[in-house]
Amino acid sequence: MIYSRGTWRPYKALSQAVSDGLVPRNAAAVKAPRPTPEEMHPLSENEARALLNAARSHEDRFEALYMLAITTGLRRGELLGLRWEDLDLERGVLRVGLALVREGGWHTMGETKTKRGRHQVNLTPRTVSTLRAHRKKQLEKKMERAGIYKDHGLIFTTGVGTPVNPENLVKRSFKPLLRSAGLPEIRFHDLRHTCATLLLGRGVHPKFVQELLGHATIAMTLDTYSHYLPSMGDQAAGAMGDTLG
Repeated sequence: MIYSRGTWRPYKALSQAVSDGLVPRNAAAVKAPRPTPEEMHPLSENEARALLNAARSHEDRFEALYMLAITTGLRRGELLGLRWEDLDLERGVLRVGLALVREGGWHTMGETKTKRGRHQVNLTPRTVSTLRAHRKKQLEKKMERAGIYKDHGLIFTTGVGTPVNPENLVKRSFKPLLRSAGLPEIRFHDLRHTCATLLLGRGVHPKFVQELLGHATIAMTLDTYSHYLPSMGDQAAGAMGDTLG
């Protein structure tokens, strides 16, 4: 085992104390347990539809945000950091580069969580349509509140154009929307998991899902979501059966 100069002396001193019978064991040699990842609760296809339908029927002003969350797997901070200049509605393409991050008790614009988080996403026709409707409503709101509206160029804002507090998004919109749709209470991050499991469940290649989510390796994608694909074994057996007759 290799120790840095700063940790070697305390380790050696404790080892000597163990030898002298002064302490029962060397605490410096104890490895800290790895944190247990939170259990994910992705929505099924029907549940995802129910959430989006509830957002539309209630005219939730974040309907487009939920559509993007489920269809692109973007993180909450990435969604709230999106700007109109990042979006090409004609081509149906979204460039992800910035995110709303928390620094020193304040929310500010910063880099995405990882370098791979900076990528381009192709949008579904329904997502493009929802974003067009969202832009129209935002422009109307901007004209209504011309004296107090602060335009930061963001796609998702408060009623006066300022960045959305992520915690307020969850408390005032996401959780009430789950209840109105008759869905279990999940974390906002589970919408990202929903995107991945829906795509993989439809047979989309894991490499595409990796690139969409910005994972560093395809192994990370498979390790995270393979147990949500119970039919993979059956598909493998069927493919081998077809191959060998």
